[in-house]
Amino acid sequence: MRTRQHVDTALAHPSAILLCAQLIAVLAYPFFAQTASGRAVIGVVQLGIVLAALAAVRPSPALTWVAVLFGAPAMVLTILEAIQPHADSIVLLSAVFHAPFYFYISYAMLRYLFHDDRVTRDELFATGAAFTVVAWGFAYLYAACQVLWPDSFIGADGTGDRSWFELLFLSFTTLTSVGLSDVLPVQAHARSLAMVEMVAGVFYVALVVARLVSLAVVKRQPED
Repeated sequence: MRTRQHVDTALAHPSAILLCAQLIAVLAYPFFAQTASGRAVIGVVQLGIVLAALAAVRPSPALTWVAVLFGAPAMVLTILEAIQPHADSIVLLSAVFHAPFYFYISYAMLRYLFHDDRVTRDELFATGAAFTVVAWGFAYLYAACQVLWPDSFIGADGTGDRSWFELLFLSFTTLTSVGLSDVLPVQAHARSLAMVEMVAGVFYVALVVARLVSLAVVKRQPED
């Protein structure tokens, strides 16, 4: 009985599941990055959790089309990319499907945050989950940029193609405006994408803070 209650509680907070899955994937990737099977399992499981969480918070016909047109090919390409991580055609095609998929997920979660005039516990988790999903989307844009314009990024070890994890690290540091500078965009196109992500990160924080503050004010007005 207690196990059933725990399951129901978890299902009532799909955004929390998504946020935890994203963070666990970040922590687990260094352990599995050396094998193709490990990278494939992390990628496919993560995509499945993203779709499941979104289906729980924003069920709609549009979600079904996104799952069919972008989610399913993205899962296949995740496996192919794990097997051949240095095949430019596979990496580029993977980015073509993954980037719009993740950006649509973030858009749907933002709509979930703004769909009513109250903030639930799951919506608070959704603020963090949507943020990590945006970071994943930009990481795939960086991967495509690296294929189209070689040597777009440099790292601590100099020039050359950056690994997927390094690009994800760059995306998180740019989106959060931390800027640790371990990986840097040096080509014009890469810097353009980084600037867009900086604006997106600042705009996202301002949007969420304004939303929470306005709801707090509205809630206090009847009491006053």
